[in-house]
Amino acid sequence: MRKCGDRMKLQVLVSAVNQDVSTLAGRMHLESDAIIVNQADHFGYEEYTHSGRRIQCYTFREKGVGLSRNNALMRAESDIVLFSDEDIVYDKGYEKRVLDAFEEHPEADFLLFNLRVGEARATYYTKEYHRVHLWNAGRYPTYSFAVRRAKLHAAHITFSLLFGGGAKYSNGEDSLFLKDCLKYGLVVYAVPVEIGEEQERESTWFEGYTDKFFIDRGVLYHFLYGGLAYLMAVRFILAHEKVMCVTIPRKNALELMKKGIKSVEGL
Repeated sequence: MRKCGDRMKLQVLVSAVNQDVSTLAGRMHLESDAIIVNQADHFGYEEYTHSGRRIQCYTFREKGVGLSRNNALMRAESDIVLFSDEDIVYDKGYEKRVLDAFEEHPEADFLLFNLRVGEARATYYTKEYHRVHLWNAGRYPTYSFAVRRAKLHAAHITFSLLFGGGAKYSNGEDSLFLKDCLKYGLVVYAVPVEIGEEQERESTWFEGYTDKFFIDRGVLYHFLYGGLAYLMAVRFILAHEKVMCVTIPRKNALELMKKGIKSVEGL
């Protein structure tokens, strides 16, 4: 138990696929304790020290990014958990920036941090500290999430096993997780604090803007927006058509999203 006046503790929770975990902490420039969950073709555990910090590495013969994140979360022991992926490289001093932000904002249960990404991947960049609500929560990736662990456990919040890379529906576990946090009363803010960057690489799970991509996005929008799903689908297509509708025309992409929405209506 943390004594009064002690500095809070941070763990980075890393989801990885087929990685050499013995070198991953160095490649990510980790400066804090971390739990790495590596999905591969075998089971294993190893532990080592990197920059004076404890790195716990679990390898499981399974797939699904939601499952990976839940496996890390259930093993976490720190005050603050920072979710991450194998392709994130942190800036020097990131741990202090994250903990300072939580100490400066005791009203926040959940903070969203900035990371540098390629232009095609950019969905947000926070310039001013602001409250996040259901209506503006859909743009943030999981690697921006830092949360007070006790708040998550008290609300019994975990990641969906149906959405995200390696799951039945190919994306959206991050948005659903954030929605659940807001639904169950966690106070969420975005902070203008940059902590690292995403390295450009070929995605482990992403297979392009296919029929399945748009159908799965429609399913996700049903669970995110309910009766507003169709309207939000139109908004999504109009906002991203230059990138996403090169192979599949805008009209067809929207029909595919509608098909996804209809497939789960009533659930």
